[in-house]
Amino acid sequence: MKKILILFAHPGYNRSHANKALLQALRKVEGIHVHDLYQRYPNMFIDVAYEQQLLQEHDIIVFQHPLYWYSAPAIIKEWMDQVLEYGFAFGPEGHALKGKLLLSAITTGGSQESYTSHGHNRRAVIEYLLPFRQTAWLCGMRYLPPFVLYSYHTIQDAKLLRDTAQEYRRLLIALRDGTLSADSLQRATYLTDLIEELP
Repeated sequence: MKKILILFAHPGYNRSHANKALLQALRKVEGIHVHDLYQRYPNMFIDVAYEQQLLQEHDIIVFQHPLYWYSAPAIIKEWMDQVLEYGFAFGPEGHALKGKLLLSAITTGGSQESYTSHGHNRRAVIEYLLPFRQTAWLCGMRYLPPFVLYSYHTIQDAKLLRDTAQEYRRLLIALRDGTLSADSLQRATYLTDLIEELP
């Protein structure tokens, strides 16, 4: 069983019903550790040694956050700048993350249709996540298809939100247990493309 580290970042978590639902679905799931970066580091002073130790103890790393200005909340960038050091995460001697898996779990205010070439945002979400894919490559990690929850601020149906959160839970458990094939992960654009393949 692989160990999963959720690096969670939401500066307005108290107002977030989407991310609350996603995290609620992960409560008490064996092998999944949720690490709330804003809660741990309210002043943005990152404990680099602790974070590097956490990374080494886990096999799958998940950046979970809302998509802010086509990127991540500020603490994610600060975390990456501080923790993914030369000699640890990359460079001739930086092999600490080699072979680990990296995944983005994103919530967006915009609809799926708005994240197309003819939509309001002009690009697919996956294109805005290119820096994370490149980071994975530089660190010798494998970047997995992202999980995306669209239109989070317009979802009024509590059951729909719970169902989506349960899909997230099932997909992470499948990654933890290795029940999604490498071929399936290679051909999927988004992690939710594989929901029908789950047992």
